Amino acid sequence: MDTSLHFTDEDTALMADDQFFRKKEQIMIKVRRQLEDTQKLLQEDLKGASLVTPPGFVPTKTQLVKGEHLESFPFQYLDCPKHFEGTDKFTFRTLFWWGHHLACALLLEGTKIKQYKKHIVDRFHRLAGQELELSLAPSLWEWKRGEGYTLPMTHDRKARIAAVLAERSFLKVVRFVPLSNVRIQSGQLPNLSRETFRAVLPIITL
Repeated sequence: MDTSLHFTDEDTALMADDQFFRKKEQIMIKVRRQLEDTQKLLQEDLKGASLVTPPGFVPTKTQLVKGEHLESFPFQYLDCPKHFEGTDKFTFRTLFWWGHHLACALLLEGTKIKQYKKHIVDRFHRLAGQELELSLAPSLWEWKRGEGYTLPMTHDRKARIAAVLAERSFLKVVRFVPLSNVRIQSGQLPNLSRETFRAVLPIITL
């Protein structure tokens, strides 16, 4: 008999737990409502911002998504604003990733990328020291954090950040917040996202 198919005591306890998925659904409903509140806050900020945007950008276009399989873990995210047109990407994503973290990220690619990279270098000390990190991943869709994945944007790393930017055809600047953070526990996800959006504005404003 193949013992790898046997259930451990831990497996059995989880299978018999009739409350876990009810609790999970309650949590995900709370996350959804907070993302809806986040959308309202971000749209307020977008109304007053003078942005460097790609052709066809519509500031009111947004999207809320829920899924179960981001590397096997449930997730929800808000894209606000959302712009994916051809090679152009201009999107701010607020991602709740079960078992990992909250990630608030500016995703940029396409016709204006040189200007965005110049803004990061020229305005670096307005960006540094705000818990922002530059993604080092070969794709915009990698959401892990740490060595090899992200580089913290601290005041002493301007030269290194500039060197990384020179080699990249797209940009992802992200702030990670542990799900155990007291502000997330107290329902402040919308404010965390808005703070991050305001922190990255020097990259995308005129």
